[in-house]
Amino acid sequence: MKTADFDFDLPDDRIALRPAEPRDSARLLVVRDGALGDHVIRDLPDFLRPGDALVFNDTRVIPARLSGVRQRIGPGGETLTVTVEATLHHRDAPDVWSAFMKPGKRLKAGDRVQFTSPFPLDGGRVGGDSASDVSLAVDVPSAAVVTPIPTLPPSRGKGLSADSACLLGRLDATVVDKDEDGLVTLRFDLTGPALDDAIRDVGVMPLPPYIAAIRPEDDRDLTDYQTLFAKWDGSVAAPTAGLHFTPALMAALEAKGVSTHAVTLHVGAGTFLPVKADDTADHKMHSEWGEVSAQTAAALNAARAAGGRIVCVGTTSLRLLESAATPDRVIHPFHGDTAIFITPGYEFRAADVLMTNFHLPKSTLFMLVSAFAGLETMRAAYAHAVADGYRFYSYGDGSLLFRSPKNLAPDAKQER
Repeated sequence: MKTADFDFDLPDDRIALRPAEPRDSARLLVVRDGALGDHVIRDLPDFLRPGDALVFNDTRVIPARLSGVRQRIGPGGETLTVTVEATLHHRDAPDVWSAFMKPGKRLKAGDRVQFTSPFPLDGGRVGGDSASDVSLAVDVPSAAVVTPIPTLPPSRGKGLSADSACLLGRLDATVVDKDEDGLVTLRFDLTGPALDDAIRDVGVMPLPPYIAAIRPEDDRDLTDYQTLFAKWDGSVAAPTAGLHFTPALMAALEAKGVSTHAVTLHVGAGTFLPVKADDTADHKMHSEWGEVSAQTAAALNAARAAGGRIVCVGTTSLRLLESAATPDRVIHPFHGDTAIFITPGYEFRAADVLMTNFHLPKSTLFMLVSAFAGLETMRAAYAHAVADGYRFYSYGDGSLLFRSPKNLAPDAKQER
């Protein structure tokens, strides 16, 4: 299909900059059998049945946006520096992350990058390409000092101990590789939990670019951009459909007889990338790590066998379950990477109902919801949402989509 088929116009004032208060007061557009209904999130139990199984993503967003300086030895032995920014994407090893970096063209294998807190005590800023006295060694310059943080366990990494690296608000890495898709592989001087703590020290919450372009992140985002279910560190973007849930809503779902189940998909920065290829067949998805436990897989299969529906909270849980399911609609345990790309014509194996936010034009997620409920149906739904003042994107309103019967895996169609 053509990427242009998934385009639509969205006024800037439809982009939500803060979540609704309370969370479950956000609007909910119900899309079923081509019909549209305007509701609010707290109405969700009214559209579910006893025995349905609600599946949410329990990943936690980490402060994955890092700012720092690329350092490179020049032809005369001088150190050349340039200010860089990294958004972590995927953890490849205990001391290795792949990241989207800018300016990516100023990076090459072998470069050293020194990340520091964006709020140094001296208020100084590092400049563009210039000769500098900054050393490529791991000795920490005094200019990097920031507000101290609690002492960390000893590092198993190379060079600095965790204590000295984090107390001085600094994190060092080496550029290992840079691929054609813009992903840069960084090997850090720290590893494991010590690296995690250092990232928390120097990083900031990675607000989506469509929000960050309008306002800076602040302390509210530390809680606003985490779901009620957040448990396991690893995401660089929130599974935003989960942001709508409150304890009161969870109690109402339990009272309705709806079971709840957790899966984990660490959402990567690639979720914000537009599809640049003219044809969707030419688009390459970046992988993300996920896990469906044996216990959860068994519980979901049992719920379906008893007549319940699988209700996915967000496209992240849906993509993970579809990666774990076979054409006979059996969900299996899953542990590893997935790069599933769902477009119209895909036959769904796991999900029956999807609760999700409103997505970007020409995005892989708008393609996914179009595959789930039908392209023409979703075009009509989004046109209605725009005209009726729904709030879009991560902090915006939600939609509840019932899968089109046309998009069911062949084995399941025979069962019906």
